[in-house]
Amino acid sequence: MWNRADLHCADRARLQDRPADLVERDFTAQAPNQLWVADITYVRTTAGWVYVAFILDVYSRMIVGWQSSTRMFADLALDALAMAIWQRRRHGQDLAGLIHHSDRGVQYRAIRYTEELNRALAVTSVGSRGDSYDNAMAEALNSLYKHELIYRQTWTDAAAVEYATAEWVAWYNHQRLHGALSHVPPAEYEAAYWTVANTGEPIPQPALQNN
Repeated sequence: MWNRADLHCADRARLQDRPADLVERDFTAQAPNQLWVADITYVRTTAGWVYVAFILDVYSRMIVGWQSSTRMFADLALDALAMAIWQRRRHGQDLAGLIHHSDRGVQYRAIRYTEELNRALAVTSVGSRGDSYDNAMAEALNSLYKHELIYRQTWTDAAAVEYATAEWVAWYNHQRLHGALSHVPPAEYEAAYWTVANTGEPIPQPALQNN
């Protein structure tokens, strides 16, 4: 049986294993794939709850990965991460040194999730437990998603939410004008970055990166 000293040592070990908050509410980036933020939100349907995970690139506000499920297990977040990594790698982009920031949800602390980030040479960052300001940009995306799509109708089931979310993400990335991106869509803003990245010309920077 463990004594009190053993338990204290175990608690300290768990605390030391927790990733640090490398962002500290400074949601800024000078290039794509420097900082991603991730979070999970929920949607009520007549058939039950649906959970939706998003991953956002802070520089361009591009939704690089997402997934929906009727169960809020680790696979939900992991599938969104797999999509994000695949999307970037298929365009030949290097993710080494990427900071992946989330809250302390168990989905993001899962061993498989951490291993996937390690394979991508990404760095884990987590905010404080229960403090939405520590993941404010991801929370803002969730709110935008709810107001622009979810709150506009009653949803019947998970399939309806998934289909509509896929359409919304495509519209958000390629058509929705973003005030912090000089009123262009995220995809266009990123394309402009990659066009000039190797020319020595000034790189476009979001005007209001913390919004």
